[in-house]
Amino acid sequence: MDVPDFRTVSVEDLAASVRDRILTAAAVTDYALARIEALNPALNAFVAVDADSARAQAAAIDERLDAGDEVGPLTGIPVGVKDLADAAGFHTSKGAMYTRHDPPADSDCIEVARLRAAGCVIVGKTNTPEHGCMGDTYNPRFGATLNPWNPQRSPGGSSGGTGSAIAAGMVPVGTGSDGGGSIRIPSALCGLSGIKTSHGRVPSGPPPSGLLDLSCVGPMARQIRDVALCLDALVGPHPADLRSLPEPEGSWRAALDSPRMPARVLWAPSIDGEPVDSEIAAACEAAVQRLAAEGVEVVEAHTQISAVPGMFLQLFFGGLIGPTLRPLHGTDEWDNLTDVLAALLEDVYQRATPESIYRARQQCGELSVALAEMMHGYDVLLMPTLAGQAPAPAGHGTIDGVETPNWFRFTPLANLTRRPAGTVCCGFTRESVPIGLQVVGHQLDDLTVLETIAVLEDLLALDPVAPDQA
Repeated sequence: MDVPDFRTVSVEDLAASVRDRILTAAAVTDYALARIEALNPALNAFVAVDADSARAQAAAIDERLDAGDEVGPLTGIPVGVKDLADAAGFHTSKGAMYTRHDPPADSDCIEVARLRAAGCVIVGKTNTPEHGCMGDTYNPRFGATLNPWNPQRSPGGSSGGTGSAIAAGMVPVGTGSDGGGSIRIPSALCGLSGIKTSHGRVPSGPPPSGLLDLSCVGPMARQIRDVALCLDALVGPHPADLRSLPEPEGSWRAALDSPRMPARVLWAPSIDGEPVDSEIAAACEAAVQRLAAEGVEVVEAHTQISAVPGMFLQLFFGGLIGPTLRPLHGTDEWDNLTDVLAALLEDVYQRATPESIYRARQQCGELSVALAEMMHGYDVLLMPTLAGQAPAPAGHGTIDGVETPNWFRFTPLANLTRRPAGTVCCGFTRESVPIGLQVVGHQLDDLTVLETIAVLEDLLALDPVAPDQA
């Protein structure tokens, strides 16, 4: 049997084929390596690949299977690791020039270690903006990643390398992280269903992750049931992450066999009252009305939440990125930073103080209370994932053709309030770039977000498959 196209086969079926010996892990890995070799020169989704290591991992899996061993729920699945996370044998560049002399990682982060334990093959590292600091994926060291749906557009960021790789069919699964939308933005623009789980569901580190609790890590795949399959293998506590949560009761993947239809949803066409691109607004509205046609009560929100951007910048750049990069300030390495990042940090160093960061953290609590009150009585909050359309690489997104830096302003709300939030494809722009509808859940209610996305996937029946760039 030939290895099926990663863009059309489910992760679950692919892993089952390897476990049942219909396919070998070696054949699946060779297919991934061939796709990367053919497509990556144009898309630049991967920044490092170790074919020899990947083949050795696959051979070891096949030997175990031939011996009758149980390997795991993700047996033989090739994985790309976002280049902010450690994978043994690979440099963790963080998309930065100043890390170019660092030695390779000598161990895996928790997420990668758990993926290996579940039977995955780690094939390489995927591109990210420097320190994951932007909603686009480019950096001075490796350049820009392109969107396989439309190579004139960005795949989003900061997990854009992973999003592009999955949409192009280079790998079926990859890792991402989300400190302000970095899983949801590329998932939306690459036609994937994705989720930023509650913080601590998938432990971060080691080393322990800071980011003032804004960021969390998690798997990315094309469909939400495959994301849930991966999450089942990844969730659970670890001492390196002080936020890490107990394992959920029962399998999230099993729950999506018969996902619960939400009874009552809150719909916010623009939660801050500011403009939304008309193509995005129309696609999201149509998807929400599709739920209403199934008997779901849809109530349009009248409360507005608008304090997000300033609070987010204080915490994201003042709280973590700023202190991390401060030792470079005034050195020759400062000139190697991404221009946008350097400009933001120059501003942060003048304005951010311990008091301002403390106040921003207090505001997160106030925002969480306000969001809980707004969502009271509803299963989920629905809104556009993005306010604007995808930028050209290293450019700005647009709202009705006008460039704006606030094209992804809807995603940080879930990070600031620690809410689970996901995205599902609900249509396409005239430029053939996917459009995402965002699903925000109540505190710690990841399962309802997963179920609502699964319901929407089934109802909308888009099954988005990017054009083959080979």
